[in-house]
Parts: sequence; structure tokens; C-alpha cells
Amino acid sequence: MKNRKFKKNTGQSNFAKLSIFQNQKFKFKKKCPLSGKGAPKIDYKNIKLLKKYTSENGKILPSRITSVSLKKQRELSLSIKRARNLALI
Repeated sequence: MKNRKFKKNTGQSNFAKLSIFQNQKFKFKKKCPLSGKGAPKIDYKNIKLLKKYTSENGKILPSRITSVSLKKQRELSLSIKRARNLALI
């Protein structure tokens, strides 16, 4: 067998090599702010909460930005649409 030369680890961790422009291997997911203990209840009458999850133009923010779970995102969008219908927002 031939002698193969391998690159030795220079001591840098993977986190030090992370860059904005590289393919991200490590993704850090935040917990859903609307589920868990002490989380606010999603309701069409809770306008303060609904305004947090809408943009300045009145569009519903996507869950990848707000880190809301899929189930809660559906409830949120439904209650935002109800509040719009009743002219609360």
C-alpha cells in the first residue's frame, strides 16, 4: 500500500469555520414562543399578540422568521384573518 498523507486537524472547531456564505451544517432552531408553559393564548381578540406576527404592511410573517410551530402558525393565521374580517386590525 502507498503511504497517504492526511491533513491534520489544525485545532479549529467547526463553529469557528462557520460563515454566512457557506452551506450551513449546523442549524440552531429556536423553540416556539406560542407553545409551552406561560405562552399566550392565540385569539382573534388579542390584537397586541397578532400585531407582533404581522408586518408593517399587514402581511402575516412566515414561521421561518418568527420560529412558530406549524400548528400554532395555522391558528395564528386563522385568527389574524378573523381579526381583519372584523376590522380589529
